[in-house]
Amino acid sequence: MSLSWYAMRSKPHKEDFLAGQLESYEIEVFLPRIHMTPVNPRSRKVRAFFPNYLFVRVDLNEVNVSTLRWMPGASGLVSFDGEPASVPDPLITALKRQVDLLNNASRELMHDLKAGDSVTVLDGPFAGFEAIFDARLSGHDRVRVLLNFLQARQVPVELQSRQIRRLKRP
Repeated sequence: MSLSWYAMRSKPHKEDFLAGQLESYEIEVFLPRIHMTPVNPRSRKVRAFFPNYLFVRVDLNEVNVSTLRWMPGASGLVSFDGEPASVPDPLITALKRQVDLLNNASRELMHDLKAGDSVTVLDGPFAGFEAIFDARLSGHDRVRVLLNFLQARQVPVELQSRQIRRLKRP
């Protein structure tokens, strides 16, 4: 038995449905999901890290490619020159680790920050600047901070939440 990971494309917004279909066939599935903090409380709080994609671990000698292609919610395996492209095990392991890190960091950051908290910008053109946390924005974990610029004027800047960290004051 030669199990390998493959990237599989789903129809739009059908990643969860397709994962359920695959699991009912006892196929191992990895669907990386990111926890979000949406502005609208009725929005989805968990989203696919790779929209319209998931990973399956199968032996293509045992599971026919056409079975995967024609499964409800599926658009088929990612292929090159008609051959399904396998994904190396270390890459899947690294993806799992990175998604866990992002989810843990995002949860810790977003639960604790309140408007007015002091933060530092970690990367990007404003790396190293101190700012004041202002608000969470809709979209993919975006925030607004107020940077002190030009004669102590506060300038609003939109960043990804992973770009900031709360300042620890003594």
